[in-house]
Amino acid sequence: MNALLDKLTFDANGLIPAIAQQHDTGEVLMMAWMNRDSIEETLKTGQVCYWSRSRQKLWRKGESSGQQQRLVELRLDCDGDTLLLLVDQKGVACHTGRRNCFFLAWRGEDLVEIAAPLVDPAQLYK
Repeated sequence: MNALLDKLTFDANGLIPAIAQQHDTGEVLMMAWMNRDSIEETLKTGQVCYWSRSRQKLWRKGESSGQQQRLVELRLDCDGDTLLLLVDQKGVACHTGRRNCFFLAWRGEDLVEIAAPLVDPAQLYK
């Protein structure tokens, strides 16, 4: 694991961006931040763990909503400053109740909502 961590370039806050992608469809689900501890936990447990900048603590994806991500493969880009997590997403990935976080598209001169929530967010976070 140290061989991987030594290849990564973390920012001044000790963070690295991580893009989560559904392993079998290629759907881009979300982007979040990871630190050394969250990467280590993810690799040890197989359940994706991020770093929450707003809460300043580890954020185990799905710990309150049940919408977990199982790690299939971790990849790093050529510069070692971005991670790609191929995951198996259980349920929705976005806190808004949508399958992914990329539901707004710039079309012409307007920002258009291209995906409706699949789950009421209030039901995710009872």
